[in-house]
Amino acid sequence: MSTATTAKDTDDLTLEAPRTEDLAALLIAKQRPPRPTALSASLTFGWRAMLKIKHVPEQLFDVTAFPIMMVLMYTYLFGGALAGSVDAYVQFLLPGILTMSVVMITMYTGVAVNTDITKGVFDRFRTLPIWRPAPMVGYLLGDVMRYLLASAVMLAVGLLLGYRPGGGFVGVLLGVVLLVVFAFAFSWIWTMFGLLLRTEKSVMGVSMMVIFPLTFLSNVFVDPRTMPGWLQAFVNNSPVTHVATAVRELMAGHWPAADIAWSLGWAGALVVVFGSVTMRLYNRK
Repeated sequence: MSTATTAKDTDDLTLEAPRTEDLAALLIAKQRPPRPTALSASLTFGWRAMLKIKHVPEQLFDVTAFPIMMVLMYTYLFGGALAGSVDAYVQFLLPGILTMSVVMITMYTGVAVNTDITKGVFDRFRTLPIWRPAPMVGYLLGDVMRYLLASAVMLAVGLLLGYRPGGGFVGVLLGVVLLVVFAFAFSWIWTMFGLLLRTEKSVMGVSMMVIFPLTFLSNVFVDPRTMPGWLQAFVNNSPVTHVATAVRELMAGHWPAADIAWSLGWAGALVVVFGSVTMRLYNRK
């Protein structure tokens, strides 16, 4: 069987080069796609953050195994000593430890920002015709799913241990929503550090130095009235204390208007201050 290629076959396989006139007409005739809105750009970057979790599911360790460990450890370690029984203590502890765990998870936003800067991804983002804060807002929107997952895991474990929220489903939902709003605002602190510091380890180190005193020096574990007077002054005015109290009371079926107002006020102040600093650093980076 001959493998020779005939002249006709060669002519059929030859690709005709496009003419300049045809290309120009094609480009002129087609309209440019509309520029993405601030919301659509932010949601796109939020979806990107979710895809990173999909491809590296080990990132969910801090919102699954870590919360379970926290609930079990503190409930059985301190329950008998502080409240006389595990059942009694878990009613007080669970909303507080939920607040503490979600606040601690916020540090990973800064780590993700710093990682993308190190890899040069942000250089590409800055060239795109999009709303400038969209990459930052996208990180925070993606992390909202982490906060919700951590809340669901901890509430499920708490129910197994005997936690019974007096506010029912509505009270729990309102408490989680308030906590997520505060966590979203609190995350702007770590986006600032993610832009400011040079390595992931530096971001983690600074984050732990801020979060640990702020969460442990609060009413998460015990009533502040048992503390020295000078310490009560700090604890009673801590943003984590206001949020933990508001979440605890909402889940119990009450309406702590003062603590809700303080929590939302802290959230607004964090966004205004650290959001502005973050965007200034991002534009100059």
